[in-house]
Amino acid sequence: HRMGNLNKWDGPVPKTWHADQVKLQHNILARMRQLGMHPVAPAFAGFVPEGFQKLHPDVPVKRLTWGGFSKEYNAFVLAPNTPFFEQIGKLFVREWEKEFGKNEFYLSDSFNEMDVPVPKNDTAAKYKLLADYGSSIYKSIAAGNPDATWVTQGWTFGYQHKFWDSATLKAMLKNVPDEKMIIIDLANEFPKYVWHTEQTWKTQRGFHGKKWIYSYVPNFGGKTTYTGDLSLYASGSAEALQSPYSKTLVGFGSAPEGIENNEVIYELLGDIGWTGNSIQLDQWLKAYCEARYGGYPASMEEAWKGLRSSVYGSFSSYPRFTWQTVLPDPRRRNQLNTSPDFLQAVKTFLKSSDELKTSQLYRNDAIELAALYLSIKADDHYKLALHADSLQQVQQRESELAKAVNLLTAVDRLLQSHPADRLEPWVDMARKHGINKQQKNYYEANAKRLITTWGAAQNDYAARMWSGLIKDYYIPRMQLQLSDRRSDLRAWEEKWIIRPLKNTTKPYADPLKVAIQLVNEN
Repeated sequence: HRMGNLNKWDGPVPKTWHADQVKLQHNILARMRQLGMHPVAPAFAGFVPEGFQKLHPDVPVKRLTWGGFSKEYNAFVLAPNTPFFEQIGKLFVREWEKEFGKNEFYLSDSFNEMDVPVPKNDTAAKYKLLADYGSSIYKSIAAGNPDATWVTQGWTFGYQHKFWDSATLKAMLKNVPDEKMIIIDLANEFPKYVWHTEQTWKTQRGFHGKKWIYSYVPNFGGKTTYTGDLSLYASGSAEALQSPYSKTLVGFGSAPEGIENNEVIYELLGDIGWTGNSIQLDQWLKAYCEARYGGYPASMEEAWKGLRSSVYGSFSSYPRFTWQTVLPDPRRRNQLNTSPDFLQAVKTFLKSSDELKTSQLYRNDAIELAALYLSIKADDHYKLALHADSLQQVQQRESELAKAVNLLTAVDRLLQSHPADRLEPWVDMARKHGINKQQKNYYEANAKRLITTWGAAQNDYAARMWSGLIKDYYIPRMQLQLSDRRSDLRAWEEKWIIRPLKNTTKPYADPLKVAIQLVNEN
């Protein structure tokens, strides 16, 4: 794994996969270079397979841990002072360039979300080892291409901020030439809303003279619920540009794990990248709605005030419903803005239907907003069903569960008319990559696993509100959890993953009309 989190999972992949990836990489690189873009290629970060230790038992290797996986899946990292580090790194870069051509930027991420194997209670030794790691990684890249620049993501410096204080990061960077490194300050919404710290670029003083890129991570796992601080997205990069650290600030970007969601955020980030100033949201949202829907009636303006004071005035990395996780997740707590402001904003948004219903994009967004509204109501009933179950109140449990299922069944049908919020296209794309039935089934199962159980502690990480997924996966799981067969849940999930999908959901003839009706009734 390029970030060293895992060596393997859910494999082995078909042999044709590797050849297909090489072909795809050539196509992507050719298009990027045609457009004047500068690709960032993978480099060696010290991660080796388990077999390396068998071949070289005397070479120091550390076992890493990540994500709750058992040790058979975890990766190994070479000690920085071994000659193999530079040797492998050099060969890695040269082999890549032999296949894909000369390159300038190389990505190497060490210790992503993992405990760094440094001496305990010995600060001087810790700093020296980290300096050796930084030096070894850079030298291994430069050995393969003396003109190369090392690129690394700054996520882990904020995610593990208690370890990566300013002096610790400075120690790892000190032996790398300033002009030969770029740090992507990946997630500038996380310090305020998740880590409860100052922004990383501030605590790290502009990354100690290294070049850096200001970035956001608006989404984890392609979740389709709404979240994001529009005010922060409209102003954060301008603050960085006006800071003393702007001298080494070389770029702006966003790195979501999925973009088929929260489209207003990506439109805004697309615009903010072209200005050094903050964007005035009142004016921008008016222009956005006029471009997207063909109008901006008073009800639409009022709806956006409600959205900005609720889902788009806050941020959560895990905006999930309890019906998606079956039970409340104690580790990654579900945080979804379900405030009265949001519920009212949905109703107000739908009041624009008479004027804007001919706009397909308005219809898409209206259906999605109605689905979110109804899913919140379904979640209320499901939580009551869980509570009744804990009290062994069977009749109350079954009544509340039935209400939740009825609402979610309607949501499933509504989203069947949405262009993106459907399981079927996801599965179809996966199956098309296979060249025979066995491969098609494997790719489908792999694609379904990715958005459901994933693996170890990543269960329900993606939590997508999709037609097909709701009816065929989430609803049966809810029903199983609240039955005397709940111990079969994990086995049922695995059977669903490997069983080819047969979509039976039929869309409503007039989904917008039904969406408005259902919201008004609930």
